[in-house]
Amino acid sequence: MSVTPRYQADPRFAALGDAFSDTVEPADFPQAHLRWWNARWAQEVGLDGLDDAERQAYFHRFSPLPDNQTEPRALRYHGHQFRVYNPQIGDGRGFLYAQLRDSHDRLLDLGTKGSGQTPYSRSGDGRLTLKGAVREVLASEMLEALGVYTSKTFVVFETGEQLHRGDEPSPTRSAVMTRLQHSHLRFGVFQRHAYHDRPDLISELVEYAIENLAPEAAELEGDRATALLEAVVRRSATLAAQWMAAGFVHGVLNTDNLVVTGESFDYGPWRFLPYFEPGFTAAYFDEQGLYAYARQPESVFWALQQLAAALSLVGERDGLIQALERYPELYKREITHAFHHRLGVEALGDDSDGELVSGLLNAGRELQIPFEALFFDWFGGEASRERALHSDRSGLYRQDAFAPVIEALSSRTPVRPERLSHSYFQREDPVHMTIDHVEGLWAPIAADDDWSAFEQTLTDVSEARRAYDLGRDRIGFLSE
Repeated sequence: MSVTPRYQADPRFAALGDAFSDTVEPADFPQAHLRWWNARWAQEVGLDGLDDAERQAYFHRFSPLPDNQTEPRALRYHGHQFRVYNPQIGDGRGFLYAQLRDSHDRLLDLGTKGSGQTPYSRSGDGRLTLKGAVREVLASEMLEALGVYTSKTFVVFETGEQLHRGDEPSPTRSAVMTRLQHSHLRFGVFQRHAYHDRPDLISELVEYAIENLAPEAAELEGDRATALLEAVVRRSATLAAQWMAAGFVHGVLNTDNLVVTGESFDYGPWRFLPYFEPGFTAAYFDEQGLYAYARQPESVFWALQQLAAALSLVGERDGLIQALERYPELYKREITHAFHHRLGVEALGDDSDGELVSGLLNAGRELQIPFEALFFDWFGGEASRERALHSDRSGLYRQDAFAPVIEALSSRTPVRPERLSHSYFQREDPVHMTIDHVEGLWAPIAADDDWSAFEQTLTDVSEARRAYDLGRDRIGFLSE
């Protein structure tokens, strides 16, 4: 086998038994065209030595990785979907394929999307469109570059099937995707076992999560369920703040799309803000704006309350409530940190921090400054004044509405201003992932199988990630 010494198989979840997942067979796909291979993360987990045949064996046919799970397992879960409880769901087109350790000794999952039907597919075909896989790559790569705690799209194979979908031109091309993620332990897994009144199984999940996914919970006060919830609340507050600072709208914040590790994952109808707009939505079917940009923090909080309800079968009620009550203050702290991190400036630790963020966003909205350009132009604050005032958007920054923002930034110390010497900041415009750009990347693939624009954008995203991370090793999943 061509795995390297960095490869550390550690299949833990399957050992919990059949109460938590079902063994399934992957689909038999007619073709295998490798469209994406995450070389950086393959090296991190010791799979960078795989040749073409091995990549196809492991990530197209899903033969077991060495010393790993012997069979794929579809996870069992329920969930609130747009706040309506659904007990008829589970892994309907994916499975947990393998588990392994990274160089920081953290347990990671390799999970699939589009790998075929499972007991939870219902009327679905268990497949993924190639466009859907392309969008997953673009979302996860962009979010990682912006410092968001996200799953990584690991491998994409085009599979040669023709799929029919109601929300895109059909027939359309098909793909199977594998993502690398700290965990697929969704809130809905706990909900399922609460629904069936199985506190014994919830207790097993709590112990699994504390041992493998949120070890900081072992040091927190309270019973084990309360300690786990407190850890999940902290992580989730951080994630919500990171989404907001990235201008990202997930689109479908159901309880089965949130995990206890506080990772962003499962990118369906996502969007990035073109301009700051609190009511901006990602999903065309979100007619009430339930998961609009500005409602995401509250949506995460609501989902945490549902997790707490499930944990109440094994945890102490008052402790669980107290853990939940920490979310608003944690989020308030994390949103300040996240926006200052995006700006590359130090916070002052007083009310002016929030005033800077709101002033920046409101000025950007009033002047219709592209969201990503706003943070690109002013990265480093005062250190970028001349660069911003000579950019293509200089006329906007010279408007009276923006003057208070410039004044506020002038009082803040740039963080690692040497990053501005990176070639990325010599560009006129930042890389961005607004919907028009994403659709523009897909169009030549669909029409002429031309991947050049897609590949160039990912090169640009990698340059952005290196610029923001200059001189640091941020290969790990967790945010600073």
